[in-house]
Amino acid sequence: MVEYERMDAELYDSYATGLEGDLDFYLEEAKKAGSPVLELGCGTGRILIPIAQAGLDVVGVDRSQKMLSIARDKISILPPETQNHIQLLYGDMRDFSLDRRFNLVLIPFRAFLHLLTPEDQRLALGQIHEALVDGGLLALNIFDPSISIIAAHMGHLGQARKKIGEFTHPISGNKVIQWDSRRYDLEDQIIHETFIFEELDEKGAVQSTTYNPLTLRFLYRFEMQYLLELAGFKVEALYGDFKRGPFQHGREQVWVARKI
Repeated sequence: MVEYERMDAELYDSYATGLEGDLDFYLEEAKKAGSPVLELGCGTGRILIPIAQAGLDVVGVDRSQKMLSIARDKISILPPETQNHIQLLYGDMRDFSLDRRFNLVLIPFRAFLHLLTPEDQRLALGQIHEALVDGGLLALNIFDPSISIIAAHMGHLGQARKKIGEFTHPISGNKVIQWDSRRYDLEDQIIHETFIFEELDEKGAVQSTTYNPLTLRFLYRFEMQYLLELAGFKVEALYGDFKRGPFQHGREQVWVARKI
């Protein structure tokens, strides 16, 4: 997640607003499980803060100091009783050690895909298994690879730049156009993606352009299931969205798994 140590961190909340219903889903899981909750890849606190506001103790771990700094700024203006529910730690989901066990571990917003090898994924799931109480739950989501989208990018689209959104720069107030360019390594299941941010002045002229690389490893449904089972989890549910709808190829994999 070294990508977010650059300027992307300050823009992150302006464009990474989550997936439809994901906050409500993770908050519901946290309320059912009870304190304490661990969020891995907590970023700027989008999921973590509402969990604390619900009165639950939550620990957030992230390997981007800049993202954690933004989260701390948000937390600093919360009421003291909410702040007391939150602990933020710099760390890596493949190798962390905490002095307590958790009822629930969360990895929202596809953060698990930042693990770029099967070995890294196994290491992380092993650490999570160790961090959970007996019978504790893991909840995470990743996108389900779409063959049609991959084929399009491997074919005529190539690495063509595609506009994916626009937002207001949180500091300058200027308009920012966000573009995306990507290529797929099918053998290693890697997406090499570049976010391109064009900041426009009041006349609409490009004032600055920033390129921010992002590398993810996608997983197919049964690959993810086998990884969970190998790590000592029993799959409780696989949903296709955050309303707990059925799994559908090419959409989302929303997993809930129990430590056994």
